[in-house]
Amino acid sequence: MRKAFCQRALLLAGCAGIATFAAPVAAQDAVADTASANEQAEEGVIIVTARRREERLIDVPLSVTSLSGDSLIQQGVQDLTQIAQQVPNVTLEVSRGTNTTLSAFIRGVGQQDPVAGFEAGVGLYIDDVYLNRPQAAVLDIYDVERIEVLRGPQGTLYGRNTIGGAIKYVTAELPDETSVMVRGTYGSYDQADLIVSASTPISDNLKIGASGARLSRGGFGDNLTLGTENYNKDVWAARGTIEFDSGPVFIRLSGDYIKDDSEARQGHRLIESLLTGAPVLDDVFDTRAGLDIVDQEVEAYGGALNVAIELSDTLTFKSITGYREDSSTSPIDFDSLPAVDLDVPAIYENDQFSQELQLLYEGDRLSGVLGFYYLDANAFTAFDVALFTTGALPSVGLPGLNAQTLGDVGTETWSVFGDFTYDLTDTVSVSVGGRYTNDKRSSRVLRTTFLGGYSDIFGGAGTPLVVTSDFEGSRTFKDFNPRASISWQPNTDHNFYFTYSQGFKGGGFDPRGVTTACRDSSGGACDAQEVFDFMSFEPETVDSFELGWKASLLDNRLNISLAGFLGQYDNVQIPGSIGFDSNDDGTNDTFIGITSNAASADVNGIEFEGTALVGKDFAGDGSRFSINWSLGVLDAKYNTFIDNFGNDVADQRVFQNTPDITAHMGFNFGVPVASGMMDFIGLASLRSDASQFEAPNPFLDQDGFVLVDASVVYTVDSGLFSIGLHGKNLFDKEYIVSGYNFVAGGTPPGTPFVPTLGREGTLTGFYGDPRRIFVTAQVNF
Repeated sequence: MRKAFCQRALLLAGCAGIATFAAPVAAQDAVADTASANEQAEEGVIIVTARRREERLIDVPLSVTSLSGDSLIQQGVQDLTQIAQQVPNVTLEVSRGTNTTLSAFIRGVGQQDPVAGFEAGVGLYIDDVYLNRPQAAVLDIYDVERIEVLRGPQGTLYGRNTIGGAIKYVTAELPDETSVMVRGTYGSYDQADLIVSASTPISDNLKIGASGARLSRGGFGDNLTLGTENYNKDVWAARGTIEFDSGPVFIRLSGDYIKDDSEARQGHRLIESLLTGAPVLDDVFDTRAGLDIVDQEVEAYGGALNVAIELSDTLTFKSITGYREDSSTSPIDFDSLPAVDLDVPAIYENDQFSQELQLLYEGDRLSGVLGFYYLDANAFTAFDVALFTTGALPSVGLPGLNAQTLGDVGTETWSVFGDFTYDLTDTVSVSVGGRYTNDKRSSRVLRTTFLGGYSDIFGGAGTPLVVTSDFEGSRTFKDFNPRASISWQPNTDHNFYFTYSQGFKGGGFDPRGVTTACRDSSGGACDAQEVFDFMSFEPETVDSFELGWKASLLDNRLNISLAGFLGQYDNVQIPGSIGFDSNDDGTNDTFIGITSNAASADVNGIEFEGTALVGKDFAGDGSRFSINWSLGVLDAKYNTFIDNFGNDVADQRVFQNTPDITAHMGFNFGVPVASGMMDFIGLASLRSDASQFEAPNPFLDQDGFVLVDASVVYTVDSGLFSIGLHGKNLFDKEYIVSGYNFVAGGTPPGTPFVPTLGREGTLTGFYGDPRRIFVTAQVNF
């Protein structure tokens, strides 16, 4: 059945793309700016910085997709998560119960839980500054030069926590002339966006620029309990830049700010209440969540200072200094009901300082980079787990229990790295690199059970009852990550390569662990060392072997990239939550974290990407017809998976958020009309079956589906004005992107559900965007 689905879905993806003149996307490694596909065919050069130095994309012995900002704007792409539709083996989603927290997976490797103490498996960079935490990381697309997606472990050049890959968000440099851009959007659900950018030279060497964005949209659904919108958007954002360029010296100072006052994004119950019998709502974007102890608020800002100095014809020195800070509050109502049955108000506060130094060499046969990196970061999380209906004693009027967790995690890491390429002959080159990392993690976990209400940190009057975790610990993890490759380029249009690379994700301490739950071999209380071991987990590693071919054919009209890879994934961190009976009354009154290096796996696959300029100037000067496509096939299987009872259940576990097949097909059909160009654009993207958790769940797991987008964009020849009509998810496909599960049973159908935490039964889902139609207009002065 799976094979039949895949065959039908791939056929549908291709047909749908043709039917809608699919989009000018850059899913292929080789050509990204599909908004000007004919121009690229003539110029034939795409420059990326995947190896920390400027190179032709075809020369890079890695799987890299580069998407230009112009093409993304022309397609109507509005935030970072949407690029996953056109990049193989990539999943980018808004994390459950949040508006701006990013869950990212590449080739099966990532991290779903955003709590402090857990590291992401995909690194996100803004202008080469690493974002240490996923909060406020669902970036909106404006003033973007390009987005690069590097697939596979990038430990040598990008360090810890890039074992799945890295995403580079590169903002546009300021133009040489005074310019003003105004872009407005209006569409479904009262979407109304306005973005204004302006820049001007102050002198021959100095330029300044600034952008402001107001992004708003009504909710896809409603909160029937609180009378608010669900899945709405209410964002203010700004960005400023100062650039100095004297030739040998380039300095860029940039800063950005975002304030998100969107309503809390709450889940849709998939089953009726097990206590009150509240039925399932008809609209999947509606909710009955009643938690309003804190508002959903996100504020984030940061700055970067990038300096490049040409020391000689062959040597360049670079310095990248970054600082970022964010704070947010989230009312996460797990049970999505008015009852306080599993309600989790949460606070996140993160800050980081980073410094990177690079020395780049570019000689006749030898090129490469030496570097040093330092990061000092802190992440604080506070949340209550309120179960006021669970422990209630109606006869004496006492409410139930509440468990407050405070987690404070410090990270101090430094590393030295190098990566060099040497041309053995005119056609054969070898690359070697390595990175040594010293990664120190310090953690404080304090967990207290309250009786009678929320804790004081959330303005409640609950009475502290017992401290169940009081932990403080520190560990230093050291690792060396090598990389090596060999490339054969018989001419400038072909690159055959083999690459070995390694990456690791940092270890740490479980921020939701309960020290009093630790038991020694005889079942008694643990000593200090046993508690330390119980709370900590080790780094995980990936070793990847990739064989690839990149080609630019037919005078750069056809660009293809084919790669096959084998990944050995070891010491896999499995963070999880289980219901826990803290007072031995036979009822789970809270949940605790259970994180272990419980698994090893093989992650193997194939990726095929391409763009083709089928025709140009066939219907007048400038007319063009281009296609683009991608296909990712992934075979990710656990070799071992030890559960909490010591059993190997590898045959019962799957990779979360990792479809076996991802694909897209795109077209761009452009014809001259009057004094401009009319582009018919579209995209059909496929994702096969995927599971939300390692243990398959028939209620939350998503069957395979296809999304179809289409756009019509008119641009005057001068480029001063453009207007576009965009449609997203045209067939209004309903699909789950994340969820919560604290029930047992339900299978086979008719089997009663049994709550594992709380009494209402928590089985809730969060959904991808429904069909949206919107118009954009842009004026350039």
